[in-house]
Amino acid sequence: MLDLEVVPERSLGNEQWEFALGMPLAQAVAILQKHCRVIKNVQVLYSEQSPLSHDLILNLTQDGIKLLFDAFNQRLKVIEVYDLTKVKLKYCGVHFNSQAIAPTIEQIDQSFGATHPGVYNSAEQLFHLNFRGLSFSFQLDSWTEAPKYEPNFAHGLASLQIPHGATVKRMYIYSGNSLQDTKAPVMPLSCFLGNVYAESVDVLRDGTGPSGLRLRLLAAGCGPGLLADAKMRVFERSVYFGDSCQDVLSMLGSPHKVFYKSEDKMKIHSPSPHKQVPSKCNDYFFNYFTLGVDILFDANTHKVKKFVLHTNYPGHYNFNIYHRCEFKIPLTIKRENTDGQTETCTTYSKWDNIQELLGHPVEKPVVLHRSSSPNNTNPFGSTFCFGLQRMIFEVMQNNHIASVTLYGPPRPGAHLRTELP
Repeated sequence: MLDLEVVPERSLGNEQWEFALGMPLAQAVAILQKHCRVIKNVQVLYSEQSPLSHDLILNLTQDGIKLLFDAFNQRLKVIEVYDLTKVKLKYCGVHFNSQAIAPTIEQIDQSFGATHPGVYNSAEQLFHLNFRGLSFSFQLDSWTEAPKYEPNFAHGLASLQIPHGATVKRMYIYSGNSLQDTKAPVMPLSCFLGNVYAESVDVLRDGTGPSGLRLRLLAAGCGPGLLADAKMRVFERSVYFGDSCQDVLSMLGSPHKVFYKSEDKMKIHSPSPHKQVPSKCNDYFFNYFTLGVDILFDANTHKVKKFVLHTNYPGHYNFNIYHRCEFKIPLTIKRENTDGQTETCTTYSKWDNIQELLGHPVEKPVVLHRSSSPNNTNPFGSTFCFGLQRMIFEVMQNNHIASVTLYGPPRPGAHLRTELP
């Protein structure tokens, strides 16, 4: 049985690990994977057809804990303990829930102190006792009659409103004063772990198509000497097609991984007559997992030739490998009455809406079916790739965009960097 410390408005954890509000989904999954011998039977719950309409949930069924992540920014929003019999809980080092201590209303008052009167929800038959960043729900099923509660009554402690002996049914840890209005906080400095994250990624374009990326980056910068002086650093960097390997390293730092392409499965769709000639050396990717970006370099010139932006939707083959890339892509829309209007495609745009903006039918897609080996099947099915304005949009079956691949200008070295950002 897990023995965990409750920190209102911040976290739930122990000396080895901690689930902190604002933590990215990938870090929480990494904790679960590392401690898989202790934390078992984890479910991932999400909406397959409309992944943005419901929170993304990690359900620790063996321990009675749910981790609710915001559907948009994929950071931890609410920690819910829905079965207190499966876990030990303490506050400021003192247990208020264990096999020997029942989490009664008296125990909660003793451990956490006075608060405002409880709020009774007659539909759920639950009493909610709220502290800042922490709520307890008390079940009324076993009581012969619902307590008489007057909303205007504001004297005394919550224990005067809730019958003695009532035990906690659920506990919630969140940010702010209200569980209903809570939002995932900004990522705490303790979660950076030396990594750089992208707050936003703007696709730069010229007359023919994309020319590069402008990234707004977040990092935890330390003052001289002490970690206690750590502050959030925000800065911008730009990378372009035709930039050298050294340019990208100086702008974004070292990648998390370098991947060398063994073959190009999309080469068959190329009009080039040399598509059957094997290449003497392989192009390679810089994988920036926390930015949600891949950068492809030409094997001969070592110049940037392609960017790949990942949206990290659940239900995609690459889910949880990359953090979500919050991109904005300007699209040139050609209408009858206008010379060229610009619309913006974002991480959350649906493909049907993009097609409507374009105002003309897009060519038939290329079907992309991923699998880790020839004998394995992909449980999520195929995706569809549409080519458009030197970009390839990979579209999932629920109409959301899984990734966007940006291609450089047709002739190498078309863009020359004139100044550093």
